[in-house]
Amino acid sequence: MQVISVLPVLTVLKEGSLTEKMTAPGRTLVARVAHQLAEISLDAEDGSYIGAEDELLERLGVSRPTLRQAAKIAETERMISVRRGVRGGFYARRPDVSDAIATINRYLRLQGAGLRDLRVLHSAQVAAARMASASSDETLRAGLGSLLGEMDHCDDAVSMMRFDIRLAEYIAVMSGNPVVQLVTGMSYAFGRDEQGIYLYGDAGQRTEVRRHYRALVDAILAGDGDLAEFHMERRLALIHRWIDAADEADLRPINEV
Repeated sequence: MQVISVLPVLTVLKEGSLTEKMTAPGRTLVARVAHQLAEISLDAEDGSYIGAEDELLERLGVSRPTLRQAAKIAETERMISVRRGVRGGFYARRPDVSDAIATINRYLRLQGAGLRDLRVLHSAQVAAARMASASSDETLRAGLGSLLGEMDHCDDAVSMMRFDIRLAEYIAVMSGNPVVQLVTGMSYAFGRDEQGIYLYGDAGQRTEVRRHYRALVDAILAGDGDLAEFHMERRLALIHRWIDAADEADLRPINEV
């Protein structure tokens, strides 16, 4: 599957967290150096060598303990990697989309957000359906058709849920929009943490949702953006209805149950 870069979004998130560290008491110099290391990394190709410890000490004009503390922060932020041994040194690194998703979801949990609150993000999936229908990438189009063919083998709740996630994420990739891909990945990662929501738990639900999936994929492959939006909205409305029917007590994160 094609991977769309989310570096612009992740860079803002990473730099924001480093900026917070810069203002923490007693950490100003270390955090500033960590921020500089992140900037050096962003100026280089992912995985490329950006210098040995002694080279960076001279370049940044700091002590060895300061550089090592700063490197730990930047490494935690996944902006650099530090290797030891024969080919040791500092290397550029790019944060993965899953890092950003995990950070955002932790924030939402701390704010008391639940699965129903994510409904406001579903407009991104509707937009993704329209954008995917405009895709001229034949590899992605063929892959979407092949993915739909796997649906009939999903004969239980777990396999159907996994298919649902793969389909939504594939359409997000096919949209060509990195923000849509990030939001879609975030909403499904958040939903996977919920305890007590048993979507697709009976054959009737699985039969109903299969009709929506087929209609949605057919519209995308036909290049009909209006119809793709319509079927994505119907699919989401169906899921909303099932979630709304769940008991409020069941809508809690797994780690709170």
